[in-house]
Amino acid sequence: MEIFGTNQHKVIFGDCIDVLKELPDNSVDLIFADPPYNIGKNFNGQIEKWNSEESYLNWCYNWLDLCIKKIKESGSFYVMTATQFMPYFDIYLRNKMTILSRICWYYDSSGVQAKRYYGSMYEPILFCVKDKNNYTFNSDEILVEAKTGAKRKLIDYRKSIPTIYNSEKVPGNVWEFPRVRYRMEEYENHPTQKPTELLKRIIKASSNIGDLVLDPFAGTFTTNYVAKELNRNSIGIEIQDEYVKIGLRRLNISNEFRGEKIEKKIRTFEMHNTQFVKQPVLFD
Repeated sequence: MEIFGTNQHKVIFGDCIDVLKELPDNSVDLIFADPPYNIGKNFNGQIEKWNSEESYLNWCYNWLDLCIKKIKESGSFYVMTATQFMPYFDIYLRNKMTILSRICWYYDSSGVQAKRYYGSMYEPILFCVKDKNNYTFNSDEILVEAKTGAKRKLIDYRKSIPTIYNSEKVPGNVWEFPRVRYRMEEYENHPTQKPTELLKRIIKASSNIGDLVLDPFAGTFTTNYVAKELNRNSIGIEIQDEYVKIGLRRLNISNEFRGEKIEKKIRTFEMHNTQFVKQPVLFD
């Protein structure tokens, strides 16, 4: 285990279970966990596929229990996994925490979809708290347009004084954010990068300035990057050195790792290749 950064923002290079065991109990205000889904994704040459569903779930139950221990009594836990495994997470967690919302992160997809069944175009997120009577939820920080009031100007006649419906509201549990694409400014070289806007909603809603936000599967360290942007403190845990480099760079912690200079890889469309530049045709 290697620790980089300051007390405000830490990048920890190590296995999440080993690292979580070392963190103090009841010390974290918000955890966002986006683990491997056990669907065969390639993480920098490492295929995330367990020998059986049972072994995958047992591994998940291990880190889930550790995460729960680290969360403060007033803290919150957002957790993701594949659609086929979320029912197991749901049943397991509902006996240990209060599940306040079952969120569907929806996105469009221009890629090839299934032809013999309905292709998946969403990922589930559970929003859990330890104490349903004492937790952070900054609703005013995450308001979205209420189309009935903002667009149609309908009047609510049920009130003693009829008034136009509100133009803003707290988001429902279906969230539409585009997936991170190769040409997007925020793109990093990682197969399951989550969009900054999704993390902004979660961190704004369920933490306050100065709170500690933990991501046990940091990947591209978007959670930590957004936490820093929003004046929260953060810890990101990552087991792969290539992704640790991303965290060190995005958080401005270091410009080198083990003697190697850290630079963001240039994408193909950013390269200036003169062989494809057409030369002007000259006429006599």
